[in-house]
Amino acid sequence: MKTKYIDFITQTFDFPNEEFNLEDNDLTFHDVNLMELVQKFGAPLRFTYLPKISDNISKSKRWFTNAMKKLNYKGKYHYCYCTKSSHFKYVLDEVLENKVHIETSSAFDIDIVESLKKEQKIDTNTFILCNGFKRDLYISNIARLINNGHQNCIPILDNYAELTLLENEINLPFKVGIRIASEEEPKFEFYTSRLGIGYKNIVGFYNQQIKDNPKVELKMLHFFINTGIRDTSYYWNELLKCLKVYVKLKKICPTLDSLNIGGGFPIKNSLAFDFDYEYLVEEIINQIQLTCSEAEIPVPDIYTEFGSFTVGESGGIIYEVLYQKQQNDREKWNIINSSFITTLPDTWAINKRFMMFPLNRWNDDYERILLGGLTCDSDDYYNSEQHLNAVYLPKYNHEKPLYIGFFNTGAYQENIGGYGGLQHCLIPNPKHIIIQKNKKGEHTIHLNKHQQTNKDFLNILGYELA
Repeated sequence: MKTKYIDFITQTFDFPNEEFNLEDNDLTFHDVNLMELVQKFGAPLRFTYLPKISDNISKSKRWFTNAMKKLNYKGKYHYCYCTKSSHFKYVLDEVLENKVHIETSSAFDIDIVESLKKEQKIDTNTFILCNGFKRDLYISNIARLINNGHQNCIPILDNYAELTLLENEINLPFKVGIRIASEEEPKFEFYTSRLGIGYKNIVGFYNQQIKDNPKVELKMLHFFINTGIRDTSYYWNELLKCLKVYVKLKKICPTLDSLNIGGGFPIKNSLAFDFDYEYLVEEIINQIQLTCSEAEIPVPDIYTEFGSFTVGESGGIIYEVLYQKQQNDREKWNIINSSFITTLPDTWAINKRFMMFPLNRWNDDYERILLGGLTCDSDDYYNSEQHLNAVYLPKYNHEKPLYIGFFNTGAYQENIGGYGGLQHCLIPNPKHIIIQKNKKGEHTIHLNKHQQTNKDFLNILGYELA
C-alpha cells in the first residue's frame, strides 16, 4: 500500500523534473539542496534564484524569433520587463543582462531608470514604455527623461488629459502610445477596463489631438487583459478587436509602427502545469500577419511586457511547521512560523495558487491538513485553489520538524506585502538570500536582507527602544 508522501506525488505527477528532485530524501530546486539552506540560514527564509530570470527571457526571445522566421514576419520583437512585478535592483540587474527594454507604471520607476542609466545598465537605445495613470510627478519625471535626451521613452496615454499635460512639460517633439480600454472577461464585475481609452474613441482622439500636432508622434497601440495570454476565445477576441483599431489607425497614421500585446504568459503553479508557449506565440504572430495582409498594411513591431513570466519562477519562500491543531473531526491545522498575509499576500487576496512541497520527510506517511499563519486574522491561511483549501503533507510529528516551500513566488509578493516595512501583527519579514551561478556554473549564495527586528519596527512606528 502506497502511503508515503513520495508515493502521493509520483503516482499523480511527473516527478522529478527540470526544477525539482530529491537528494537524500530532501527536496532540491534547480539542484540547490533546500534543507542545506535551512540549516545555514534558518526559516522562514525567502530566496531568489536569479538564473531562472535570464532563462525565461531567453525562451521568450527564442519563441518569437522562431515564429517570425517561420512565418516570414517582417516586424521586430522587443522584450520589455514590467518593473512593477519586482523593482529590486538585483532583479533589474539580472534582467538587463539580457539586453531588454523596460515598462514602467509610476513616477518612482523613472528614478530607477535614471539610476540604471547612470550605471550604464541601459542607454538611450533602451525603450522605456510608461504605462499607468499619470499623476503630476509621473508626468514631470517622464518629461525630465525625454528632455534629457531619452527619445525612446514612450508614454502610453491612459486618458485624454495626459497628452496636454505631457506637452506642457516636454520641450522636444516626442512619441506616444495609446492604451485601449479592453473589455473585461465575462466573469468580471465590470464590462470595460477602467484603464485606457475606449475602442470606438481612439481614432477620433487621434484625429483631434495628435494628427496635426507637430510636437507629437503616435508610435504604438497597446492593449492589456488581466487573464494574460491564453488560448481562449476571450483572448483571441480582444486581440482581433485591437488589430481592427490598429488597421484603422495605420491607414491614417504613417508613424504608427508598433503593437504592444500586453498581458503576460502564465507561470507554473503545479506539477500538472501544461502550456504550449510556442503554439501561442506562433498563432499570435499569424493572426497579426493575416489581419495586416488583408488590410494591405505593413506588419507592426511587436512589444511584450512580461512581469510575472520574467521573475515569478525565480522566487520561493520556506517555512517551518510549528504546531498542529485538531479543531474538529475534519479540520486539522498546521501552523507555519510566519504569515501568508505578509509574505504571500496573493494567497489570501486573490486565492492565487503556488507550487508547494515539503522540503524533507518525503518517505513519511502523509495526511490532509489546512495551513494557517501566525496572525490573528481569520484570512491568514493558504487557499491552494479557490474553494479548495486543503493540502497534503507528511504527517506532523513534533519530534521531527517539517519544512515546507512555496515556489514561483517571485512576482509581486514582496511589493504587495510591503517587504521591509510594517507587517500585520508585527510579524517580521524573513531573511532573504540570492542564489546565482558563477562563470564555472557553480551556485553562489549570499544573504541580501536580515530578518526584521524589534528595532526596525519601533523605528517605523516612532518608538524608542527601552
